[in-house]
Amino acid sequence: MKYIQLSYNEGVATVALDRQEKFNSFVMEMSVELQEALSEIRNRTDVRCVVLTGNGKAFCAGQDLGEAIATDGPGLESILKDGYNPIIRMMRELPLPIVGAINGVAAGAGANIALACDLVVASENASFLQAFTKIGLIPDSGGTYFLPRIIGTQRAMAQMLLADKVTAAEAKAMGLIYDVYPTEEFQTKITELANRLAAMPTKALAFTKQAIYAAWNNTLEQQLDLELDLQKKAGQTADHHEGVAAFLEKRMPTFTGK
Repeated sequence: MKYIQLSYNEGVATVALDRQEKFNSFVMEMSVELQEALSEIRNRTDVRCVVLTGNGKAFCAGQDLGEAIATDGPGLESILKDGYNPIIRMMRELPLPIVGAINGVAAGAGANIALACDLVVASENASFLQAFTKIGLIPDSGGTYFLPRIIGTQRAMAQMLLADKVTAAEAKAMGLIYDVYPTEEFQTKITELANRLAAMPTKALAFTKQAIYAAWNNTLEQQLDLELDLQKKAGQTADHHEGVAAFLEKRMPTFTGK
């Protein structure tokens, strides 16, 4: 792949956006490559956690505007329909936890791809920017769906209308992200978090992810029914039996993701 670096280590798949000279801004080729990476990860049986990050100084500066306005370019409709929208769907449907490791600026579509991750942590020098209104566009890539649900309508409206930069510390304070790590400890902390998730009962994590996101639109009755269905499935996994056995035997469990 030209713009995506994909690596595997002990159950963790790391996906790094790698268009550093353009602050990892997206072009269509990069969007397609990210879709290919997510598809490859889903088809593997040895992956139990995914880390999505950026190489260089930025996480992702959003869409490359040169491509967006080019007369012979794909156009906004294709950029969304064939690029970002499939990425967001694939991330949410992936039955694995995705850690968004935000190493620098996350702007525009980059900010909203970060929000599509299941657990978002950031370096202390990272920032988030809903930059769309600065160029006369609306937030896309699921941003108008995710942001109000995460931080509330008023804060989401302010970020999207005013397009002010949000620091990593501010993002944590408002519940936009889970945690902030010192820059010099960032990679170590990400590795520790990813390894911890990879050692957990993978199917239970997948069912939990499914249930939490379904709750955004379900009634209580629908959610209770879904919890019942998913709990039945979780109760049939080898990891559930291992967890119970380990509890009764007063030892640490060894989960296999099955």
